[in-house]
Amino acid sequence: MKEASLVLQSAALRLSAYVQLTKPRVISLIVFCAVIGMFMAAPGMVPLRVLVAGTIGIALAAGAAAAVNCLIEQNIDAVMARTRARPLPRGEVGVFEVFFFSGLTGGVGLSILYHFVNHLTMWLTLATFVGYAIIYTIYLKPRTSQNIVIGGASGAMPPVLGWAAVTGEAPAEAWLLFLIIFVWTPPHFWSLALYRAKEYAAAGLPMLPVTHGAEYTRRSVFLYTVGLTAVTLMPWIVGMSGLPYLAAAIVLDGIFLAHAWRVWRAYTDEAARKSFRWSILYLALLFAALLVDHALA
Repeated sequence: MKEASLVLQSAALRLSAYVQLTKPRVISLIVFCAVIGMFMAAPGMVPLRVLVAGTIGIALAAGAAAAVNCLIEQNIDAVMARTRARPLPRGEVGVFEVFFFSGLTGGVGLSILYHFVNHLTMWLTLATFVGYAIIYTIYLKPRTSQNIVIGGASGAMPPVLGWAAVTGEAPAEAWLLFLIIFVWTPPHFWSLALYRAKEYAAAGLPMLPVTHGAEYTRRSVFLYTVGLTAVTLMPWIVGMSGLPYLAAAIVLDGIFLAHAWRVWRAYTDEAARKSFRWSILYLALLFAALLVDHALA
């Protein structure tokens, strides 16, 4: 019995390590935005097969991309306080295991999308995988301070994937949702980078606070948040959403602007932490408001 218990504990720890490789908190927001894209594309209920297969396929592909990111950045993760507890730096899994796991997970996810959703969603998801795991992680992140801005295109794709899953198309409305996340990404990540600047410098990553200084980054956080406010009003301006969404967006943007203003004009590390944490909740609430507004229409 004792040996069986130890085997079960070891298996549970190994499974937990694999789950951590997929960055489940990040993946949950990605999948949520993709599902919102599905519902925004559908005049009524999303077909059950598309909803289930699309959600699972996108989640698996995103998890595989996250695992590849962990594999490539394992030495960087070992240096930074917020990432050194990940499975690879701790030696809980090996390089070959992660490589095999990411390939299997991504392959299954893409196969599900190809066979049970549609070909466009599969190809867009594959392009997103390559954009994040390869282009962003290998080429952009270690080479340019604009890594988050350019690489944000991959992170902004989930609603487009969701929309394509339902309609087999990626119309302008889907790309407007993409634009919201794309403009949201810099103030989100730069808030984090501000209070983690020493860690990024020690890891040799050219994040904006490291290359351009804190003052420039703080001002950029505020200006991008102003731009984000303008972009989030566009769904109402073009008739994609109604007054319930507009009201929610104004309130959420007002709170985000207040955080960004404090980051710029009254900076403390705690202000940056609060801005970062709010940005996550902000995006979830904004997309939830889109869904509620769509359901009420």
